[in-house]
Amino acid sequence: MSHGRASRRRFTLLAAPAAAAALALTLSACGTDNKTGGGGDTHFVTGTGGISTVARGDRATAPKLDGESLDGKQLDLADYKGKVVVLNAWGSWCGPCRLEAKYFTKVAKATGQDVQFLGINTRDPQRGPAISFEKDFGVPYPSFYDPTGKLLLRFPKGMLNLQTIPSTVVVDRDGKIAARSLTPLDDTKLHEMIDPLIAEK
Repeated sequence: MSHGRASRRRFTLLAAPAAAAALALTLSACGTDNKTGGGGDTHFVTGTGGISTVARGDRATAPKLDGESLDGKQLDLADYKGKVVVLNAWGSWCGPCRLEAKYFTKVAKATGQDVQFLGINTRDPQRGPAISFEKDFGVPYPSFYDPTGKLLLRFPKGMLNLQTIPSTVVVDRDGKIAARSLTPLDDTKLHEMIDPLIAEK
């Protein structure tokens, strides 16, 4: 009887570090937490499915995002003012990013000229894996190459977390931040974010 208790105790003591390590890996790998609150003056209202939106009159201006794309060309968010812009932060190393990539590709191809998708590739120290990721999923839009997360840090405090990948921000036609999700999205959720903005005139 006591031998059984000792065995269980030893198993528990051995299992605890393994469980802690697994938890740490889960939290640090892609940061797929569901926190949608934010600090700063973002005015987000959290709806269902982890999507947060901002009323038209309360939206903050999107930060200046410019730099090199994965293929070495210059890319600037300001060039797309007048369109609804979907900004998706992703990494080739991130499993949930792979799960949502097919949906982003599908919706990007299906939406008209009113919508521009842009990726922000982050925490990929080399371009090669990220370029392969885009080829594998047939991604039809460009991505900023942001290996250290500098572009993500330009967003208002509390809006995005470098550790939370994938994450998506939608900018309205006036260049203001209108919606955000810190969780992976499918095509239905993507349309939930962008369709109301497409309808705005």
